[in-house]
Amino acid sequence: MNAEEILATLIGFPSVVGTPNDAIAGWISSYAKAVGADVSVLPGPEGDRANLFITIGPRDAPGYILSGHTDVVPAGEVEWATDPFTLHKDGGRLYGRGTTDMKGFLASALAALPELASSPLKRPVHLAFSYDEEAGCRGVPHLLAVLPELCAKPLGAIIGEPSGMRAVRAHKGKAAARIEVIGRSGHSSRPDLGLNSVHAMSELIAKSIAYGQTLAKGPFDQNFEPPYSSLQFGTVSGGQAVNIIPDRCSAEIEVRAISGASPTALLEPVKQELNALRGLGFDVLWHALSAYPALSLSSEAALNVLLEELTGQQTVAAVSYGTEAGLYQQAGIDAIICGPGDISRAHRPNEYIEIEELNACQMMIENLGARLAS
Repeated sequence: MNAEEILATLIGFPSVVGTPNDAIAGWISSYAKAVGADVSVLPGPEGDRANLFITIGPRDAPGYILSGHTDVVPAGEVEWATDPFTLHKDGGRLYGRGTTDMKGFLASALAALPELASSPLKRPVHLAFSYDEEAGCRGVPHLLAVLPELCAKPLGAIIGEPSGMRAVRAHKGKAAARIEVIGRSGHSSRPDLGLNSVHAMSELIAKSIAYGQTLAKGPFDQNFEPPYSSLQFGTVSGGQAVNIIPDRCSAEIEVRAISGASPTALLEPVKQELNALRGLGFDVLWHALSAYPALSLSSEAALNVLLEELTGQQTVAAVSYGTEAGLYQQAGIDAIICGPGDISRAHRPNEYIEIEELNACQMMIENLGARLAS
């Protein structure tokens, strides 16, 4: 199967984040085994989804990981011109949910497996395909926890998020949480008898926004846009009716942290403000949703030099979106981003990838294999 045919199959699996991925994981596993790869299926604690670790070459030698995720964001936008879970070809473009983010990379890597399997690799190529990346990289930590049992310590990891096939050395970190304020309901004519959770939450949000504005004063990393850490609330929900004192209000908050800043530490002042509401009679809850560190790879690193040689292009200093790369680096493995497609097409209706981009990615992977066989 070529990359386009594989991509058509992968798009046909509606592997939306937060849902079981046994169907797509099973197909990939069967395909990889059929071409001679060594496959490990690694169920996650959820019980209905799994990471995959696929190896061509000797596992006891240091090699390289090609990292991707099998999940996609939902495709409920009315602007889709075609079925998002059926690959649609129009000229040199292939349309469907996940074509760019990031089943295109998976398809290119899987299409390269037969060539890799026919080569006498002295060092291995591993495919590490995770689940629930779109929920804040929830699946890959379970894979990284058992990686020492699966192979020798890798020389590096190439994370195939869409980058136009130009390697990227750095990205911001992220932490997100859901916060809840629980008050006391009652008739709106007697606000003195209730505890208005929406009012309390609004004050918390105002203080948090003011704190977030201080992050724009530095520290700075000019490789990023914007060059500072940031904070935002993305959702707020509370109350039943305008004449009922709302007893419960929830909100979701995230921070994006430049290299050198801890995303979870940046959320601590918000957590302290939340806990202070207890003194006013409210109950509060803090639910950590996700967290991953920033990526920062030196331009002098061997992995960076390798990717410049494989792609024929200088690497990009940084992007502001996040990936699993920071978690690989945190685990002691050099990581870099390089994959087909453009991030501007991701998470949008009529997402697409170009056939030439798939072919370029497959060629890069096969060229990597040729180096490992020499």
